[in-house]
Formats: sequence, structure tokens, C-alpha cells
Amino acid sequence: MKKTNLYLFLAVGALGVMAFSSKIIAGDAPMGSCCGGMAGMTTPVADDAKATPDLLTTCPVSGDKLNEMGAPYVFTYKGQEVKLCCKSCKPKFDKDPEKYIAIIRAADKK
Repeated sequence: MKKTNLYLFLAVGALGVMAFSSKIIAGDAPMGSCCGGMAGMTTPVADDAKATPDLLTTCPVSGDKLNEMGAPYVFTYKGQEVKLCCKSCKPKFDKDPEKYIAIIRAADKK
């Protein structure tokens, strides 16, 4: 009976580790940053070749350093290139895009 309980415990533990690992790989696990520890797994190319470049070295949404956890998530918003640390920051950007565009443009003027 003790061996059966031990094997059952080990099997459940292994399944838990596998489930959590798949969340980390998918970028769904909270790891103390906005990105779940897996930033920029896929990086789209900026939509507009004539967009004003984003010269920030940090994500305007999270403040995390770009390229620290992977390639940044890049897109164009109203002619302005935007670089976020990860795709997870895009919904936050979309809630108040003008706020973040102002941050990017202020940094670009320096």
C-alpha cells in the first residue's frame, strides 16, 4: 500500500511539473514580470517601413529592458514604431495608446 501511494504521489507530481512547464513555454505562467518570463517568443515585423523609429531601450508599458528576455514585440501605431518587451504588454498598450506614444516620442526627442 505504501508503494502504491508513493507511485501515485510521484505520478501526480510529475504531471504537475509538466503542466507548469508547458505554461512557462507558452508564456502563460506568472514569473514576476509582465511577460511570464518568456518575452517576445514571436516578433512581428513593423507594419510600416516609413514609421518613425522607436529609440527607447525599455518597454514603455512595463519598464523592462528590451531584448533582455528575447526579441521585442514590434508593431506600428499611427506611423510610430512601437517596441514592447513582449506580446503580453500589447493589451495594456491598447487601453491607452496615446499615453505610451507620448513616452516613446519624449524619449526619442532626447
